[in-house]
Amino acid sequence: MLVIIGYVVVMASIFGGYALAGGHLGGLFQPLELLMIGGGAGGAFFVGNNGKAIKATLKAFPTIFKGSKYNKESYMELMALLYELLGKVRKEGLMSIEGDVENPGESPIFTKYPKIVADHHVVEFLTDYLRIMVSGNLNAMEIENLMDVEIETHHHEAMVPSHCIAKLGDGMPAFGIVAAVMGVVHTMESVGMPPAELGILIAHALVGTFLGILLAYGFVGPLASLLEQKAEESSKMFQTIKVALLANLNGYAPAMAVEFGRKALNSTERPGFAELEEHVKQKR
Repeated sequence: MLVIIGYVVVMASIFGGYALAGGHLGGLFQPLELLMIGGGAGGAFFVGNNGKAIKATLKAFPTIFKGSKYNKESYMELMALLYELLGKVRKEGLMSIEGDVENPGESPIFTKYPKIVADHHVVEFLTDYLRIMVSGNLNAMEIENLMDVEIETHHHEAMVPSHCIAKLGDGMPAFGIVAAVMGVVHTMESVGMPPAELGILIAHALVGTFLGILLAYGFVGPLASLLEQKAEESSKMFQTIKVALLANLNGYAPAMAVEFGRKALNSTERPGFAELEEHVKQKR
């Protein structure tokens, strides 16, 4: 919704200001200029990225128009799940969660938290390290190093769409110039026409530069920034799990381990201590 509102504000401000200054909006409608800019940038996008990057970008594009799924409620669900799992480990031993780890979709603990189960990346990350803890072959430092590598890899992959879109936006002003030059060439070919008609052709050519810059900084560039923010948000879940599990491995009680995880959250999504405690009690 915010993306659409932002686009409306951009268009209303620029085109509205142009109209209020006495400009004719019809002169800005140049579909052939849009074809050259959009087609050129789109073709360069496919040339400059491999299949995995293109697929990741196309997959991420629909999420631009959706709100973030990583909110306070989601983090509270995650920490309630961690508390319940670590509490079971403390009471019954690590082997007691083996069934939950191997089949989270059928686990009576995991199924109480559908928002977490729906995110297969988070579930896979959590169950993988719980499985390692059950095996008992790695110490806390080795697990932390392994977690850091996986989180860095996930973050790198999540940032691919934003980088691709950013490069796409960076190229649009140049393609706008290309469209403008093509318009100038067409104008020079028609130099024998009356001055009034030549002026119209020159105006049409300049629209190409205008559209390239507008599309780059008013439409495409902000999408890259938004995708980057979404990638940062997706990594926060993993960091929360990492901090809580490591605290547990270092001997802290489940409640304190979850508190460590709570402290890893951004202040905008971090629940209060009493708020989280009440939520955990309700889930139990």
